[in-house]
Formats: sequence, C-alpha cells, structure tokens
Amino acid sequence: MIALLDYRAGNLTSVKKALAAIGADVFVPEAPGDLEKARGIIVPGVGHFGATRTLDEGWVSAIRSRLAGGCPLLGICLGMQWLYESSDEAPELTGLGILPGRCYKLGVVAPLKVPHVGWNSVTLVRNDASIVDGVASGAQVYFTHSYVAPITDDTAATTEHGNAFAAIVERGRVAGVQFHPEKSGDVGLQILRNFVRAV
Repeated sequence: MIALLDYRAGNLTSVKKALAAIGADVFVPEAPGDLEKARGIIVPGVGHFGATRTLDEGWVSAIRSRLAGGCPLLGICLGMQWLYESSDEAPELTGLGILPGRCYKLGVVAPLKVPHVGWNSVTLVRNDASIVDGVASGAQVYFTHSYVAPITDDTAATTEHGNAFAAIVERGRVAGVQFHPEKSGDVGLQILRNFVRAV
C-alpha cells in the first residue's frame, strides 16, 4: 500500500487516478501512525511552501522512521521542494531536509514569465537513477510552479525556464519530480511505475 499524504495542498484525485491506472494500491493516512502500514509514501502538492506547515513534527518523525526502514518516498511538485532544507517562498519554515539546498524563485537571475506553466522537456543528467528508467532525454512533461530546486549531485534530470533547475531528483530510495506526472501522459505514468516498482 502506498500512502498518499493529504496536507490540503494538492489535487489528490488526479494522483489517485493515475496510480489506479497503473494498478497501485493507495490509501490516505489520517494520522502519522497510519504510515506504519505504508510500503511507499507520496507527498504531492501544489501552491505555497507555507502549506507544508501542516506536516508537523509528528508527520516528519513518522516519515523519517519509515525512510529509515527502507520505505521509498516520492515528492511531487511542492512535495519535491519539501524534500529540501528550505524555500525562499516561506523562509521561516524548514523542509524535510533529506536533500541539501534551498529552493528559490524563478526569474531572479533574469526576468521571465512566472509561474512556469505548461509542457517542457527534461534533460537526463544521470543514468543510474531508477526513477527515470524508460524515460528518454528530451521527454515532455507538464509543469506549473514558481519556485525550483537547485541542481546538485542528487539531480537526475534538469529543465530550463530562464535558467536550468532540477526537474527530477533521486537520493537512495527518495525521489522527487518538479512536474506533475499525473498530468504528463505516458512519460508521467512511467515515472509512477518506476516508483511503484521500487515499492
């Protein structure tokens, strides 16, 4: 069973439908203790980093405990940004801190249209990341966001909108995608299949 976290910052319905389409069993935990029965965890999300405030110490502790037990974790869009230490969007908050770095707003280096909404290509930069198995460099996926994660050694693929940023990341059994796989057609479903296989 995959736990799909509902912290009131995402459209769980579309993610549930995408996971159902690939045969995954999903449940929405009501309390941190419910994660004990999860074999995988997905943190979806759209909107402001401040929404992650709902993922308080109880949730963080439960998630870290499951990660220590080898449970895979996938962050989607805002959920991916939450994997980092912090974000300029809500500097008073900390992220999960599994990935080093701070998320920042697009358009700081050069003026451009923000938010970044629509289809864009991903460029693979690591072949050893299981989350991108079967995904071709140059594949198109659907984005909608204003803040991005820095490119680090954890970056598996990048995208450019004004400047390059991390589009897909992976560190051990933790992965994240800045785009919405549930809205990215066959490529997005392949990403989700890869995660389910890891589970």
